[in-house]
Amino acid sequence: MTERKLLKVMFLCTANSCRSQMAEGIARYVGKGVIEPYSAGLFHFHVHARAIEVMKEINIDISQQKSKSIDKKLLHIMDIIITLCGHAEHSCPTTPPGIKRIHWPINDPVGTVGTEQEITDAFRKTRDKIKEKIERFVHEIQVRGEIT
Repeated sequence: MTERKLLKVMFLCTANSCRSQMAEGIARYVGKGVIEPYSAGLFHFHVHARAIEVMKEINIDISQQKSKSIDKKLLHIMDIIITLCGHAEHSCPTTPPGIKRIHWPINDPVGTVGTEQEITDAFRKTRDKIKEKIERFVHEIQVRGEIT
């Protein structure tokens, strides 16, 4: 049996502190054996504590992940680049030729104003939306061998 090549997928957002970090962690778990996930931002900041917290609720530990800026050399070896916010979609360096680019507009929970519960719920909603998209993405690769 031939071993399938893992698709290198980079998730991009502005600060690489929340959405792209969640996506990297979820993709590592959901896409095991299918994709090799990376994440980066237009600049690096830190991995948001509340993102770490809500990811632990689904048994995915991103506490050891580090916030990273886009590495243009690494960008060139990706198979797929997925932007998670409008700012990254418009400000990301030009996608190198031959690399598929997908945009998933997902709200940033970091700026949520409200009670602690409302803020945490916003992070959970973002996490769940990312998880749903990644599960569908991995399923498409496994079943159809294609990405839409």
